[in-house]
Amino acid sequence: MTDRTDDALVAYFSMEIGLDPNMPTYAGGLGVLAGDTIRSAADLEIPMVAVTLLHRRGYFHQWLDEQGWQREEPVAWPINDFCKPVPQRVTVDIENRTVHVAAWQFCVRGESGGETSVYLLDTDLPENQPWDRTLTDQLYGDGDSYRLCQEVVLGIGGYRLLRALGYSHIRRFHMNEGHAALLVLALLEEKLASRSYEQGVPADLIDAVREQCVFTTHTPVPAGHDQFPPDLAQRVLGDRRCAWLRACGHDQSVNMTELALHGSRFVNGVAMKHGEVSHNLFPGYPIHSITNGVHAVTWAAPSFQTLYDRYLPDWRRDHLSLRYAIKISAQEIWGAHSTAKQTLVDYVNRETNAGLDRDVLTIGFARRAAAYKRGTLIFHDIERLAAIAQRGGPLQIIFSGKAHPRDQDGKTLIHRIHELRDALRGTIRVAYLTNYDMTLAKLLCAGVDVWLNTPLPPMEASGTSGMKAAVNGVPSLSVLDGWWIEGHVEDVTGWSIGDRVESCMEPSGSMDACHAAALYDKLEQKVMPCFYKDREGFVEIMRQAIALNGGFFNTQRMMTQYLHNAYRLVGEYVRRG
Repeated sequence: MTDRTDDALVAYFSMEIGLDPNMPTYAGGLGVLAGDTIRSAADLEIPMVAVTLLHRRGYFHQWLDEQGWQREEPVAWPINDFCKPVPQRVTVDIENRTVHVAAWQFCVRGESGGETSVYLLDTDLPENQPWDRTLTDQLYGDGDSYRLCQEVVLGIGGYRLLRALGYSHIRRFHMNEGHAALLVLALLEEKLASRSYEQGVPADLIDAVREQCVFTTHTPVPAGHDQFPPDLAQRVLGDRRCAWLRACGHDQSVNMTELALHGSRFVNGVAMKHGEVSHNLFPGYPIHSITNGVHAVTWAAPSFQTLYDRYLPDWRRDHLSLRYAIKISAQEIWGAHSTAKQTLVDYVNRETNAGLDRDVLTIGFARRAAAYKRGTLIFHDIERLAAIAQRGGPLQIIFSGKAHPRDQDGKTLIHRIHELRDALRGTIRVAYLTNYDMTLAKLLCAGVDVWLNTPLPPMEASGTSGMKAAVNGVPSLSVLDGWWIEGHVEDVTGWSIGDRVESCMEPSGSMDACHAAALYDKLEQKVMPCFYKDREGFVEIMRQAIALNGGFFNTQRMMTQYLHNAYRLVGEYVRRG
């Protein structure tokens, strides 16, 4: 492609971006959302460019031993098969060393012919010192020092690269999570270039930087925000940049979220509830809400793509067209689902020898293995679960997800699922699929009958896996947190687990016990009777999930909201379009 650098009005920075299933440049939901964002920007021909890191060794390859204990191996991937190198190079200063930064270009092409360039930064260059060459190797590598150095490369190196490439008309810089917050310092540095550093940082320059920046926060708990001790910041960033940080209110530890908040004109959470939670975490800042979405074309199974192409000819360019799925016959929706389910069942049986049956109610649970996501909640009372399956009909459950290499609780959770799988053998079939990625997510979200989500509220910022399921007519059975507060209509788009947080805060038991009891009640009283005894009613819920949730919770709608509310560039976008 030929870059039209003068046309780009928005620069999107993200530590991870899921661009292609065979490029391990993402770890989970944050990166997949970033990829869907860029795909929709290309669909809508929004003049955007994106920056991330190359991650030469990927996130990691997961394998599980017979007891379900996770082990990790680095991932090698053929970079030249996907990206092309760009000739421009830039440098950044890290720990008083000059680190050289190269880049690779990946082009995302939209459904209407629009294109968005993504630049993946790379420090594996012979002129760099050995340790510096590894800075773009691993996504979320080990240690604060490595992480902070990566964030220098992303925020400062990424900004310098865009300038070197000729992107001179960018009006908005969008930081997707706090990893890119040092971009604020890069912008400040450029504005200070003609002034004496001894004069400090004038407030008008900070205001000018703020006018250019947009920040999306994804983390609803304080511990999830990157923070670095002052001595590490001093060592990595140097005296001059630490002085700028102090001018931005960082006298002690460096909190990347607070830096991004202080340096942005518009800040948003990723669901209505998450916006409220974020405002409570950071009460000094106005925090808006733009609920996440998914790129419908990417996540629709082939059988549903064929169905939508037949009845909704504009759906690829206009995801809102999924509203009209309400006119598609129940028979054809069930036929498309049956095809997707058979593909999934065949895959699971081939990979795990689990003996799954296409006619059995199949529940899917797949996401990063973390304690707060409570992957074992459905097994809280395995005697009751087995009794429900015996009375209401057979049940099978498919799990998948990686634990972060340093998350021992997450690894223990995977191991525990394997123990419970063995305990339920002969009663309920349970399978665990390794290496959860974009390909497997598409297979799972389309092929199960019900999508299960059990986060400990209010720790689910948004969640997008249930949105992917909805695009394929799969209803959710979920705790009311994140996006599901907005997408849930009982017995219409799916079912809730419990009502509000307050209802589970009684002295009689823990939230886990309360939510588990509610989950079993819904399975026994609503989900299983509907699936096994009222197939017409079940398919109607599937159809409503597509029309109501698939038609709204998509990144085309999300990007339109960013364009109007965050970027405020609608007039220029229309003129350039």
